[in-house]
Amino acid sequence: MKNLLLLLLVTSQTFAQNLNIPIPNNPAVKTGTLKNGIKYYILKNAEPKNRMELRLVVNAGSILETDQQLGIAHFMEHMNFNGTKEFPKNQLVDFLQKSGMKFGADLNASTSFDETIYQLQVPTDSARLFERAFQILADWSQYATLDTTEINNERGIVLEEERARFKNAQGRVQQKLLPLLLGDSRYAQRIPIGKVEVLTSFKPEQIIKFYKDWYRPDLMAVVAVGDFDPAQVENLIKEKFSGIPENKKGPKRVTYEIPLSKGTQTALIVDKEIPQTSFQFITKLPRDKTKTQADYRTDVAESLFNQIISTRLQDITKKPNPPFVFAIMSYSPFLAGLDAFQVITVPKNADGLEAAIKAVLDEKERVKRFGFTKGELERAKKDYMLSVEKNYKEKDKTKSAAFVNGMIQNYLHGSAYTDADFRYNFVKTHLEGITLAEVNAIAAKVMKEDNSVGMVIGSEKDKDKLPDEKKILELINTKNPDLKPYEDEAVATSILEQVPTGTKVVAEKKIEEIGVTELTFGNGIKVALKPTNFKNDQILFSGVSKGGTSLYTDADYFSAELATTAVSQGGIGKLSDVQLDKFLSGKVANVYTYIDELNEGVSGNTTPTDLETTLQLMYGYIVQPRRDDEVVKGFLKNQKELIANSYKTLTPEKVFNDTITTTLYQKNFRRMPIKPEDIDRVNLDRAFEIYKDRFSDLSDFTFVFVGNFEVEKIKPLLEKYIGGLPSTKRIESYKDLHIDKVKGKVEKTVYKGLEEKASVNLQFNGTFNFTDEEKVNLDALAEVLDIKLTEKLREEAAGVYSPSISASYNKLPTPTYNLTIAFGCSPANAEKLAKIALDEIQKIKTNGPESTDIDKVKAEEKRSTELQVKENSFWNSYLIDQYFSGEDLNFINRYSKEMIDKISVESVKKAANQFLNDNYAKFVLLPEKK
Repeated sequence: MKNLLLLLLVTSQTFAQNLNIPIPNNPAVKTGTLKNGIKYYILKNAEPKNRMELRLVVNAGSILETDQQLGIAHFMEHMNFNGTKEFPKNQLVDFLQKSGMKFGADLNASTSFDETIYQLQVPTDSARLFERAFQILADWSQYATLDTTEINNERGIVLEEERARFKNAQGRVQQKLLPLLLGDSRYAQRIPIGKVEVLTSFKPEQIIKFYKDWYRPDLMAVVAVGDFDPAQVENLIKEKFSGIPENKKGPKRVTYEIPLSKGTQTALIVDKEIPQTSFQFITKLPRDKTKTQADYRTDVAESLFNQIISTRLQDITKKPNPPFVFAIMSYSPFLAGLDAFQVITVPKNADGLEAAIKAVLDEKERVKRFGFTKGELERAKKDYMLSVEKNYKEKDKTKSAAFVNGMIQNYLHGSAYTDADFRYNFVKTHLEGITLAEVNAIAAKVMKEDNSVGMVIGSEKDKDKLPDEKKILELINTKNPDLKPYEDEAVATSILEQVPTGTKVVAEKKIEEIGVTELTFGNGIKVALKPTNFKNDQILFSGVSKGGTSLYTDADYFSAELATTAVSQGGIGKLSDVQLDKFLSGKVANVYTYIDELNEGVSGNTTPTDLETTLQLMYGYIVQPRRDDEVVKGFLKNQKELIANSYKTLTPEKVFNDTITTTLYQKNFRRMPIKPEDIDRVNLDRAFEIYKDRFSDLSDFTFVFVGNFEVEKIKPLLEKYIGGLPSTKRIESYKDLHIDKVKGKVEKTVYKGLEEKASVNLQFNGTFNFTDEEKVNLDALAEVLDIKLTEKLREEAAGVYSPSISASYNKLPTPTYNLTIAFGCSPANAEKLAKIALDEIQKIKTNGPESTDIDKVKAEEKRSTELQVKENSFWNSYLIDQYFSGEDLNFINRYSKEMIDKISVESVKKAANQFLNDNYAKFVLLPEKK
């Protein structure tokens, strides 16, 4: 025995010594530090082609503000888009838009407590743009003009951002929550958005001081990842940034902490506009920094810990009459060098809160008292290894954006930025050696009694039903003496009891223009195959046919609408949904069936390795769905209560959105907001009948497969599982229910909400011919309006934070279009800003858009299309839509090569007059009258 103990001790010490070495950084990353202190990271990466990701990282955020500067760190972020030495006023955004970049998607920034990060995604096939991109970063770092007029103009925009994000129930709850979580630390007083009274009145000297104090070389880094020559990038960084002078007299960059406290604090937080009740329990813990490979191994064990807990809680929600609708437990980074173990649960209603709290805390205690099972750990390891393997297989297809955060964290916190090779080899070597005892021990490490906060958040209407602070503490401290260890189930060895025979391919056709091969099987099903090399380890697929809920009466509507949801709760064959999940551990096999209004279908994603398993899963859901009435009844009961909560405590957003929908669709039964009593209309027998009816004959289905496969090698699997799907060769289509939108001019004002906050929604609707010209120019019109209304409503009027303009159209059942303009603002400005929007529309209808805006739209469309057509997800959705609508499969090639260039001032002017007519609805949400 002594020899055995000695051997274990020696082995343990040897193991610790072997891993007590630094985690290696990605050797492909070129790093350096300029003489002035600016650090840089450069990584060549080929995906996406001809693109690079740039970041300017400033190790300064709101935590460094003085009392006179609250909100200025974030305000400074805004000002960097409002004038620099090389790009006065709004010329920066204007230049980038003309280069094909879109504000928000390709050009953005963010401010947090401790850092500010600016980001650009830039094409690299233009020498001029390539050079200018680094100049932009340099301008942001040191050469903002901070013009007083521009500062004063920007105040309104920042105040509208504050209104949009914090003038609501969540904002009011946050004000009560943060003192509990952050205590009397500096963080509690330095929320990045700042304080309204400071934002409206600070003197320009304050923001100039903040910029000079904290935007300095020793607190900045440049990150560049993309399809470029690293040497050229390094030279540009040196050229643009070396001339920035050091700031040796700048204030010290202090690191602040959040103090830990003894015991557990509790709070009951209620609000008039919070519809759902929730419980949160958060324990703050000192962070163990990940420096060595031993630390990295610990991180892997903690990931396994989180995965197993998450699976347990998810399994509970799949049982009959579960005690909560939703629950999570996890151990993760928090703030200011702290980690947090958090428990969150949402009950079906306030009456069920205490039962939900007891249930989720029982699971917490069960883990702490008894730990996990061997089977749970084995399945978690399979899933973890699967994730690491997938990243390894995709290492040459990984997008540049995925790499930048590792370098940012290295600069800010000193953490390693590893590569896929190290992660794969490390996990492959050490994963199996992580023992059940090690993972179980994490519970004792993170489930502490001190430094904890327990909170109940709910509706003011439910206050009498909710536990007070004393009761919350009692619930937290109560330990169930009757808990028993978790009982694991045996894992199934197969999905299907019998594999189908299938049918052979009876016809084959190649469509060379888009790289598609069409197969027709003996059961009538058509399959379009598009092999790609965009990803090494991905296959996406979809299948669709006409029909849908339109074929059923209003009496059957809710049974039809929820049929696939009901079926998905049951599993396949003899396997419950929980058993199915266990079987699929370590596999990428995701399948979803659906029944929409005009069609029914199936979609899924997998890998080349797991394709057959996924096809079996699809076949099982269609041919052998398992019925579990008790589970479905429990799910529907919870959904009914959640819907009831939303009606008992009506939020301004729900009332406004419901008003828009019911008005536009003239209170059509199938467009009315779902009510609690509608759940009672679901007849499970009828729901399963409808499901089986929709999926009893797939002869009229068209499937699309996109991803890494070879046509000839995939054929035998498709013949077996697609060719084996049921077929009766019936002829059917959808039914046109004539659910038409209201015609003419409609105006409605809704009064709901406590805050000084308004929303404006303008909707233009109608029928059209669905020609290529009309679709292209409707999209272009929406883009022009996005540019112009951002300019007029945001930049000139300073009345909104971010207007939203979107266009959509459908061919079936009859061709219709929609163009929506939406924005939030001050109630006092709602009518004025709506008028500005309508006036701009009239100008475009009369004079056409400005030619510079047309140039921007065309440049953006060309650049975005370049990226789109290299995505499996694009081709999967595009092809299935084209097949379903009977449209030209080659449209995308004609669009990118011919049709974008045909967009003109006159074509968009024509579209504006066609689509932006008097057939529109105007909705305004204002606060309740006092």
